[in-house]
Amino acid sequence: MDARVIPVSTSDAPSLASLPCPNGLRVTDLSAWLQTRAEQLDLDRDLASDIIPQLGRAGVLGIGVPTDLGGSGGTILDAIDAVATVAEDSLAAALVFWGQRAFIECLLQGDNAALRSSLLPALVSGELAGAVGLSNAMKFLANMEGLQISAAALPPTEEGQRWTVNGNLPWLTNLRREGFVAAIATEHAEGQEPSIFAVPHDIPGVTRCDDLDLIGLRASNTAGLCLKDAVLEERFRLTSNAPDFLAHVRPNFLALQCGLSIGLARRSLSALDSTGPAVRAVIASPARVLEAELHDIVFELRDGISTGDFVTNPTWLFRLRLLLAAVVDEATVLEVQATGGRGFVRGQADVARRRREAAFIPVVTPSVVQLKGLLDK
Repeated sequence: MDARVIPVSTSDAPSLASLPCPNGLRVTDLSAWLQTRAEQLDLDRDLASDIIPQLGRAGVLGIGVPTDLGGSGGTILDAIDAVATVAEDSLAAALVFWGQRAFIECLLQGDNAALRSSLLPALVSGELAGAVGLSNAMKFLANMEGLQISAAALPPTEEGQRWTVNGNLPWLTNLRREGFVAAIATEHAEGQEPSIFAVPHDIPGVTRCDDLDLIGLRASNTAGLCLKDAVLEERFRLTSNAPDFLAHVRPNFLALQCGLSIGLARRSLSALDSTGPAVRAVIASPARVLEAELHDIVFELRDGISTGDFVTNPTWLFRLRLLLAAVVDEATVLEVQATGGRGFVRGQADVARRRREAAFIPVVTPSVVQLKGLLDK
């Protein structure tokens, strides 16, 4: 792998317990809950309704949210670290966490202060699920495809402008059946700049489809969203300039997503410590290389987010995302080799689940193929 190496030990990775969180944080309880249910969260939907409330009770959903808005303070970097830490225990839970925190980020960066104040408390506490249907919009921003949702203006009322919204989004995570709000991008029939709306689940014309029949991450409440003549009012519009908004939110959106890869790779590499001395002697060299590559990527990711460079130069963020996908694949394969036949016996090791989780990393939007296509232009 072509990555510059900074020799940093995995012990330098920030732990969730050290992050700024509200009083009463239950990190230990959350980790224990996830570890004992990680296989179930991956393979069935029985606990799909429980993930967001568990994250809310642990206090992690408010990380990186200003205290004056009901969060626990810190920065987006702390939120990325938190997603990575949850991913070490369960990628299904971390994917849900990413969807929730990405929606919160849309509220934080959007223009609608009233909607932000209205929704944030329930999102931070885990009472309400937030989803981001912006994969299509991110591809639109990169000139890869058109928007899949259209909005036609209706005569305004005393409350302001209204639109009839139609279209389908095939894949959103965290569409919790008990209630959700989803961020979507719409083109306007009248030719204005596309908008970003927050769509509540209970508006007439909004339909959550059945869960996708995934091979893993099955408790992630991943499904399609259909809008047929749904009427959205001005109060639900996050911004009237989607291209500008997306360009500024994309770095944090993707960096939070990178937390999935960071946590999964760290867990596979740390699992190598439990192998026998003979095995460790064989895998020590490639493990050290992967650890150094991972820390190099994390260093550059944090630097680019902190400086804001990824807003004007997203291509390097795309490259880091590709490098992370490669590290995850190599780390989980190394764990398979180190675990041996024990990993192929049910209940003996978590390596099979982590290989399934690793298979998701190249396909989550923007996929590895899409990113390579963008970089080849």
